[in-house]
Amino acid sequence: MSNPRPHLLIIDALNLIRRLHAVQSQQALTPAQALVATRANLVNTCRKLLTNSEPTHVIAMFDGEVHSWRKEIYPAYKEGRTPMPPELREGLGTLQDAFWECGIDSLLSETDEADDLIATLACGIAQHGARATIISTDKGFCQLICPQIQIRDYFNKRWLDAAFVEQQYRVAPTQLVDFWALTGIGGSNIKGVPGIGPKTATQLLQQYGDLAAMLAASEQEEAAKALLKLRQHREEALLAQRLVRLQQDIPLGFNLRDIRYPPQPE
Repeated sequence: MSNPRPHLLIIDALNLIRRLHAVQSQQALTPAQALVATRANLVNTCRKLLTNSEPTHVIAMFDGEVHSWRKEIYPAYKEGRTPMPPELREGLGTLQDAFWECGIDSLLSETDEADDLIATLACGIAQHGARATIISTDKGFCQLICPQIQIRDYFNKRWLDAAFVEQQYRVAPTQLVDFWALTGIGGSNIKGVPGIGPKTATQLLQQYGDLAAMLAASEQEEAAKALLKLRQHREEALLAQRLVRLQQDIPLGFNLRDIRYPPQPE
């Protein structure tokens, strides 16, 4: 009997945990009770994901206390974000154990953001013809969409696929990095080009295809107001493009054999 084609399930751990915890926090519970309820919900959710996805490999990716390369080149990165509730931060150990209970290994990096680790793993799998499913509500992963990579928004019960990107942004997944380079991303405090909003960004991408073609536009075309703005804020756009693009080449320190599902005995 031939082995099934690998299907890797990647869980954006803190994205999942924070949303499960937010639901519990709205109930009349003490912080300790909310943590216990979050853990129970996490186990139930993971079991559902495993049943529905039928993965051959699975991993949960955590963000550590990372001072990322993005913060190095852009100190305002993610400034103003709501911090994690202290009781949740203190309870991360028990929540990590909940993944173990379900047979899911987890990775917490002290040097890299979970988003870049997820992108590296998903793209590495895709290059070898295998499939990856990312569980996250983070639309930033939509830049990775291809026949081998899909993104599932568990809470809204929808796929963040090419049709979703087209409906939401009117561009292709491959154009999303440049779309956000123009518009910025408020949630990460990444500024784009002042005066260029989503509608103008979509029009420019439909006309020129990508940011490089816009920046290389001829003098006559530069008379267009939006292109003039872009030319004036070229460096901001290129910085935003760099910040938004997920890294796909981080050394991971493990291989697929280590994250097989169900876990294999040594």
